[in-house]
Amino acid sequence: MKYKHALFLNPYIENTATSIMGLFPPTGLEYVATSAKDLTDKLTLLDLRYEDDLQHAPELLDFIKDNKVDIICVAVGWDRQYKEICELLNKMPKNIPLIVGGYKATEEAAELFNICPTITAIVRGEGEDTIQEIFTGVPFEDILGLSYRDNETVVHNANRPLSDVNKIAAPDRSLRKNDYRLKLNGVGVKKMTFDTVLSARGCPFNCKFCTFSLNPLGQKRTYAARTVASVMSEIDKIDANTILFSDDNFFTIPKRAEEICDAIIAKKIKKRFITQARIDISKHPRLLAKMNQAGFKLLLLGIESGHDRILTQLDKGFDSKTIREAFSVLRKYPIYCHGYFIYGNIGETEEEMLYISQFAKEIKLDSITFQKLRIEKFSPLREIAENTPGYHVTDRGELYSDAYSHATLKKIGRKIKFSFYTPMRLIKIVIKVVKARLFTLSEVISLLNATPRILYRVLEREMQKKRLGNSIKRIFMKNS
Repeated sequence: MKYKHALFLNPYIENTATSIMGLFPPTGLEYVATSAKDLTDKLTLLDLRYEDDLQHAPELLDFIKDNKVDIICVAVGWDRQYKEICELLNKMPKNIPLIVGGYKATEEAAELFNICPTITAIVRGEGEDTIQEIFTGVPFEDILGLSYRDNETVVHNANRPLSDVNKIAAPDRSLRKNDYRLKLNGVGVKKMTFDTVLSARGCPFNCKFCTFSLNPLGQKRTYAARTVASVMSEIDKIDANTILFSDDNFFTIPKRAEEICDAIIAKKIKKRFITQARIDISKHPRLLAKMNQAGFKLLLLGIESGHDRILTQLDKGFDSKTIREAFSVLRKYPIYCHGYFIYGNIGETEEEMLYISQFAKEIKLDSITFQKLRIEKFSPLREIAENTPGYHVTDRGELYSDAYSHATLKKIGRKIKFSFYTPMRLIKIVIKVVKARLFTLSEVISLLNATPRILYRVLEREMQKKRLGNSIKRIFMKNS
């Protein structure tokens, strides 16, 4: 059976004034849609974050009916808005096949069938090959990586082997209905457009807290890198001026990363690049210099903790001394560094959690994100947590203890936030993004104009303390 009109739907709705998650396209959904586009007469890709007229079920159902959609494919990748998305799925037409995929859908396959009777099948794990077989009419019982309803029974077929990344087509960006740009207070900043490139899948490291290198079935995604030529071919077709390399670690193979930088420089591509990295990159000064020349403006670095005991528990592969040495090198380059931390670790005291802010300042991180430890289904930390007296893991992977409840951990998180993000820190961030050329001065002005109350509140407080002018002079002198 060939479907006449397939709808691929990103069901998330961003309802905050400032949404970082709205910056980037739903890359996983785009990969799967691209693999199916030649197998249907018509394919529509909808991102509800950008579809104000279709964000409610009645309007979306009218769209499906009016456009004669005969198969619906929905990506459920995250915990956020999970309840609302399930409610939306239950309103989908019962006479149209409803195929659901994504990380969260894979993880909660059994639960989703129970709470969403409208679901026809769930694509588990990477979905490019599975969706092609669905669209070409292969019987469900013969499709690896598929869970489906057989009358009143749910059948889970065997896992699908992971595909060769060089045989997977890059996302077809012509399927999009919109550009992706930063929105502040509901207003898009016109000059700042964003896109993503996945140049490799998987990660060779085994940090115990991380399950991104595992799919929710417990399959380890062996690190697999695309050819440099295929990556550059994709970059050449991107119009956005800021590109995120969404690899778990873009610099896993330094020589390959250097070749990509060389190609960007040779082609005179003038874009800003953002990427995730490990601190190991500090061991490669030639690569760092080429990154800077190629336009890499922002590094997203997993630090996790400033305590050796916790770093060992998480199996990070380095200690706090190594972190300090790495940042003594990274600070020499005009690159904005954002660090990720985890708090609420097993056996971690409040004092140790609060040290996140101080440690981040000591190594001179520009900004930080910190999250409570989560223990997913296949996490190596699960057994440790379950065997540690006083610790508990919820069905959704949330860790808490008799000493530190969810509410207590939330309060500690606020203390970390306000200890690090002082008014002066916000001013330093503005100055650093300009000096690192992450944003141009005109873009920063556009951002500040979109959030005047925040800016004026910070500036007013500093002027009242009569220290704003001297502080800015000090910052510029230190970074000049």
